[in-house]
Amino acid sequence: MSENNLADPITTAVIGAIRDDDLPGNSSLSEDARKTIAELPEGSSLLVVVRGPNLGARFLLNSEKISVGRKPKCDIFLDDVTVSRKHANFVREGNGYAVRDAGSLNGTYVNRERVESAQLTTGDSVQIGKYRMVYYASRRDS
Repeated sequence: MSENNLADPITTAVIGAIRDDDLPGNSSLSEDARKTIAELPEGSSLLVVVRGPNLGARFLLNSEKISVGRKPKCDIFLDDVTVSRKHANFVREGNGYAVRDAGSLNGTYVNRERVESAQLTTGDSVQIGKYRMVYYASRRDS
């Protein structure tokens, strides 16, 4: 900063990198979110948005197939141009869910790796466009 509190156009700002331990896990969730996860009905799961638009939004997964995309008729509507109209599906498999890419342009990522399909476990990071979400399975399924 210059003397008049304006940004100096010659100086480069330093912004810290995002580390894996910066990603929210149970320890950095609010008490309300932890309670919600603890009370999930058997066979259901929860996605919590931790990066991107709608930060903090929660999506309940509780049916056989949940569509995700930019199309308003999708079960989970993600309104951003980085999301395809029909981007992915969450499909019930056993006591949890798998995510399956639906031929999206930008891809679907689980734990920062591009996937066509992946079985999810609690704590997995799912990225769809600019949205990064953490997956939590019901604890009652154990």
